[in-house]
Amino acid sequence: MDIALWIAQVLAALMFGFHGTTLVFRMERARSQFPWAKDVSDVLLRFIGTAEILAAAGLILPALTRVLPWLTPLAAGGLVVLMILAALFHITRGEWPNVAFNVVLGVVAAFVAYGRSVVLPLT
Repeated sequence: MDIALWIAQVLAALMFGFHGTTLVFRMERARSQFPWAKDVSDVLLRFIGTAEILAAAGLILPALTRVLPWLTPLAAGGLVVLMILAALFHITRGEWPNVAFNVVLGVVAAFVAYGRSVVLPLT
């Protein structure tokens, strides 16, 4: 189970980290790559990107260093909330492939949150 959790943590961290850096540091590329990004403000894009980058770090660093390991399930829980909000946003726009992607990423984050807080907590 520990290996499955680590795989999920690394995959989620990579996905959210890359997406977050695109939103924060390559805003024009984000607007051309993601159609929804054209319809939200720069401030919101930067906020989402920053939250994703911080959560990606929170999925890996506390678990790896064993410093404040309770931050790992908290970061994963924050990503679950972010994915629920993203899915709701895309539902209102009828962007069903994005909704499906948000659900998949949300399930992975929920798996990490549950696994690292209940099943196999970090000590």
